[in-house]
Amino acid sequence: MDQIKNMESFYIGIDIGTTATKAICFDKQGNVIKEVAIAYPMYHPKPDWSVQNPEQILQTVKDCITEITIGIQPEFISFSSAMQSIIAIDEAGKPLTDAILWADNRANSIAEKLKNSEKGKHFYQKTGIPIHPFSPMTKIAWFKEFDSDIFSKTYKFISIKEYVWHHLTNEYFTDTSMASGTGLLNIHTLKWDEEILDFLNLKPEQLSTVCEVTHQCKGISDDFLYIIGGGDGALANLGTGAMNKGCIALTIGTSGAVRLPIDQPYLDEQMRTQCYHLMDNQYLTLGAVNNGAIVLQWLRETLLKTNQSFEVLFAEAEKIPAGSDGLLFVPYLLGERAPIWDAAAQGSLLGMQITHTQAHLVRATLEGILFGLFQITEILIPDPEKRKLTKVMASGGFGKSELWLQMVADIFQMTVETSQTIEGSAWGAVMIGMKSQGNNVITEHKTGKIFYPNTNYKEVYESAFNKFKKVYPIMKDL
Repeated sequence: MDQIKNMESFYIGIDIGTTATKAICFDKQGNVIKEVAIAYPMYHPKPDWSVQNPEQILQTVKDCITEITIGIQPEFISFSSAMQSIIAIDEAGKPLTDAILWADNRANSIAEKLKNSEKGKHFYQKTGIPIHPFSPMTKIAWFKEFDSDIFSKTYKFISIKEYVWHHLTNEYFTDTSMASGTGLLNIHTLKWDEEILDFLNLKPEQLSTVCEVTHQCKGISDDFLYIIGGGDGALANLGTGAMNKGCIALTIGTSGAVRLPIDQPYLDEQMRTQCYHLMDNQYLTLGAVNNGAIVLQWLRETLLKTNQSFEVLFAEAEKIPAGSDGLLFVPYLLGERAPIWDAAAQGSLLGMQITHTQAHLVRATLEGILFGLFQITEILIPDPEKRKLTKVMASGGFGKSELWLQMVADIFQMTVETSQTIEGSAWGAVMIGMKSQGNNVITEHKTGKIFYPNTNYKEVYESAFNKFKKVYPIMKDL
């Protein structure tokens, strides 16, 4: 604490995640001075529903701010947030619904019908967001069709980040980074798309005002300067140094994503990728998956029913050869987003033999999650020679596992770097805050560990990956 009090300047990044909110205090060089994390649950009250309590998350954010600022006065507090949540609120700002998350698939029937129509393809070309139940656009369409009572009472549809921002500042604002993930923002004009709003019978005033990621406001009940920041994916790229050409960002938390920086909107003819805005002429083309580390949590708690730590399980898995002795796991437990965009997709475990052990299951799960992310990487960078020249910048909780990072290098056959700031989204939020104050954004990133691809594993992983890509189409037909 004395170290913090004696510091000249320090900055706080708040990362509102799917499973926890983290508050991290940095110095100007990006060194972590103090960290607070508070978890909260996800609820599944009905099949295909995935929700959280917005009041609980709001209180968690407030508690994180209270604890991280004990004895200190930050230059500002800037925000990162998980994307694609939606809350219906009344005129008093009170929630009419839970926070409906990206993992919620209740709008699947609406999404499937719209996805296969010319209108759905037209909407994708406007927004860069594939038609899928993960998007707030399809969730609002679900309320219009199946819960007209809530729809008619709704004053605004907002994300969990907008809900928190409103309670801290009394503003209804959303940044272009978050808004570009809703399926409601025109990625070319960075404004709410009138044609899509008309399709939803929605008025522009039923959404928040769109602003730049550098927008700032004083708190209504404290002396803190708040910076609105952006979405966690774009900020992870910024925070890990992956906004530079020659880099691709890989994040695995509860879910996962691969993101490639570009300088203008990119739209995939087959609607397999997403496009987000960050700021100015900085965009990202990406693919996000539902099935990240949450699959490992399911494996340990539901299938293995063990209290062993992930460190112990990973140590066992490290002894298993690459390719898991033929065991292949396609981990679509929560349906899947990129690149297949099928909320009804299911997980598959193939090649099981009596010689396979718990360690094989763990390794096959790690490999399966990475195969899904590499399938996106192939789309973003189709040329294998170009991939060899592109670094993978790793962030998220998985960046603490050397086994998993080396597996990325071996499966992708690309060099993997970690940032000394593993929590790239929070640091990215702080970098945005610095820009909002007119300071130069720090672009020199301290490299953590580097992992080089082992070419001895290239052939076995290519064979397993080719099998992986064939499983979903076959299982879909069955």
